[in-house]
Amino acid sequence: MGQGLWRVARNQQLQQQGYSGQGYLTREHGRRIATNNVSNNTSHRKQTQGGIDIYHLLKTRKSKEQEGFINLEMLPPELSFTILSYLNATDLCLASCVWQDLANDELLWQGLCKSTWGHCSIYNKNPPLGFSFRKLYMQLDEGSLTFNANPDEGVNYFMSKGILDDSPKEIAKFIFCTRTLNWKKLRIYLDERRDVLDDLVTLHNFRNQFLPNALREFFRHIHAPEERGEYLETLITKFSHRFCACNPDLMRELGLSPDAVYVLCYSLILLSIDLTSPHVKNKMSKREFIRNTRRAAQNISEDFVGHLYDNIYLIGHVAA
Repeated sequence: MGQGLWRVARNQQLQQQGYSGQGYLTREHGRRIATNNVSNNTSHRKQTQGGIDIYHLLKTRKSKEQEGFINLEMLPPELSFTILSYLNATDLCLASCVWQDLANDELLWQGLCKSTWGHCSIYNKNPPLGFSFRKLYMQLDEGSLTFNANPDEGVNYFMSKGILDDSPKEIAKFIFCTRTLNWKKLRIYLDERRDVLDDLVTLHNFRNQFLPNALREFFRHIHAPEERGEYLETLITKFSHRFCACNPDLMRELGLSPDAVYVLCYSLILLSIDLTSPHVKNKMSKREFIRNTRRAAQNISEDFVGHLYDNIYLIGHVAA
């Protein structure tokens, strides 16, 4: 009797488990069908929007051996050039081993040249026979390396290749728009070529700039010497005249002259050293700076000098 009841209960339990498993399989099968329908609808929308499925274009493969490697020749030219435009010169040369026609495009190399060397005299001339921007890039890179070793030889190299004209203004524009030149060598070159320095100063526009910020911009292009001397005095003098020329209304309003701006610039440099040097224990206070500065330039307002101090205190050195 007991065994019979046990068998009946066991059979009912097995039937319930079978029903549950069957229901689970039925529900799971339904889910898979619904998922496949959604995927098919999404794929259909991708294909119908715009007429071109970019997703499938990006997944185009040249061969099974190159699986996972996009063939740029299968993409629209605009998209291929956009991808290649993010490469530097070294990577673009490597890309030309695979996609020679795309990677040797003149527009790509022209962009590389002008993004690194913003101004060259040859940009504004009719290109000579056999000219290419890829070759020009190699010459500009070679000339920059030569300049960083010997500035005079570097400038002569640029002139011999027709890249730069023998003009102080053209050389100044080239220096102003180039960031690959060694600043120590450049400082030596500008100290010897004061004519180039004059034209380089006139390229700066300090209109509506606060004096310490303008001085920082100036020293980012023309690095200050490590020690005080005649060259530093020359730089500050040229900056003072240029700053006044760019802000005539402000100079009249504040009653400042180039000599007064010269004094303020020296005061800002000394204050920068005082506040940033770890060797100076007793830092100059705002009151001391105002008092010392107004002794040298009496016509300057106390509020204006106080703003100068705040700028150095919050932002930092003007000639770092």
